[in-house]
Amino acid sequence: MSEAQSKQELTRLVPGQPIVFGGNQLTHVSDELAAAFSEGDRLVVVNDTGDLLHVPANDHAIASGAVSTASEAFGRLGAVGDDAISAFFHAFADRLADDDTFASILEANEADVVSAKERGRSTTRLVLSPSMRADMIDGLRGWAATPSSRDAVLERVDHDGWSIEQRKAGLGVVGFVFEGRPNVFADACGVLRSGNTVVFRIGSDALGTARAIVEHALDPALAASGLPEGSATLVDSPAHAAGWAMFSDQRLALAVARGSGPAVAQLGAVARQAGVPVSLHGTGGGWIVASGSADPDRLRDVVTTSLDRKVCNTLNTCAVVRSHAAALVPDVLAGLKAAADRLDVNPKLHVVGDAADHVDASWFESVVPIGRAEGDVDEPMAEAIEGDQLGHEWEWEASPEITLVLVDSIDEAVAAFNDQSPRFTASLVSTDAAEHDAFWAGIDAPFVGDGFTRWVDGQYAFNRPELGLSNWQFGRLFARGGVLAGDSVFTVRSRVTQDDPTLRR
Repeated sequence: MSEAQSKQELTRLVPGQPIVFGGNQLTHVSDELAAAFSEGDRLVVVNDTGDLLHVPANDHAIASGAVSTASEAFGRLGAVGDDAISAFFHAFADRLADDDTFASILEANEADVVSAKERGRSTTRLVLSPSMRADMIDGLRGWAATPSSRDAVLERVDHDGWSIEQRKAGLGVVGFVFEGRPNVFADACGVLRSGNTVVFRIGSDALGTARAIVEHALDPALAASGLPEGSATLVDSPAHAAGWAMFSDQRLALAVARGSGPAVAQLGAVARQAGVPVSLHGTGGGWIVASGSADPDRLRDVVTTSLDRKVCNTLNTCAVVRSHAAALVPDVLAGLKAAADRLDVNPKLHVVGDAADHVDASWFESVVPIGRAEGDVDEPMAEAIEGDQLGHEWEWEASPEITLVLVDSIDEAVAAFNDQSPRFTASLVSTDAAEHDAFWAGIDAPFVGDGFTRWVDGQYAFNRPELGLSNWQFGRLFARGGVLAGDSVFTVRSRVTQDDPTLRR
């Protein structure tokens, strides 16, 4: 049988049909998948897990069309001047700043929030608040003011009769998948600054907001500045399948995923097996380690200020050196309680092993309302968990929620962090400089500090709108920092100038 004869198009699935994954493992088609699959649909087999992802033909067409549009725009963007790109950012920001224009966007966002609440979905990152709007506007104007690095000379080597330069260049089409965060929608456009185009899919919770931003601000800004149509393109589908289809598209130069840990991991696997480089921004949760030399007041304050809202850099796990637990645990609890009081809610504490000996029994006996995505749920204010759950990220909605564990030493805390956490951000509260140096040397994290964990943010820390923050859950990043920003998405080209036409090797 020839190669051409052996290739057939998948037109249907049969219940129980075996599917190979991972080279030597089998999974089987479920009754539901077989019934849903139609001719023209696609099946993505995740080699890491054996997940069978059904991509209906319509969702594939939407994603493929969006990537095609962005790819064509990238081919034309090289001929567009830097001033036009700056004009786009200004125009986008001006439209978001205009109250009449923004009224339509806000109306769409309010509808998204109502819908999400009715479905018991989290809205902590969905609400397009005045501060989020201001951050979007400031971020876009920041990119407008950022000097272009397109075609910047990174290195020059002179030889007899010829020379070579290493120059920055746009990477290509950058694909984004992220959950209900309207601000990321604007931030993602930062990749245009370094000569890329962008295609993005936003979660169904915020799709109405995204459509309104495209209609009333993004597309008009592209047109007004003269950038190629499709330089920033929305995958207009609420289906997860559209994200799978987009990340399977080999025309992407980079796939960026933000959101919940399992969903991001699955998207990353889909992109990797398609040969698309990935930048994943999923599992988070900060750790604070309290040394025996920790100042109690400082410990209490940094716990409180690390719990103002739930995002990836929020405090998740607090480890206290056992020898000083009696003195320091009360300050951890006081910091947690102060954070809850500021939000007018009850705190939630998870306690490992003998840490419970330093927590008043009333924490375990009190059943109180805890703010969840589905509303208040009556739960004990404190509960015991196992020691192998230190890396579990508490995705709290309203009530600040942390894990408390005791360790024999800072080294034990570092080992637990490196073993169980997503290796994201860690802080050591200590007055001993040698302890800080040892902590820095041993902790396997891209973001390390000595106070609150919430400093980990591209805009807040580096004055650069971030596209995402990378943990080291899947290994350290090659030649790039943990903050992904618009000007960090580029490739390098080599350009030779030959002065001597007789040159030969």
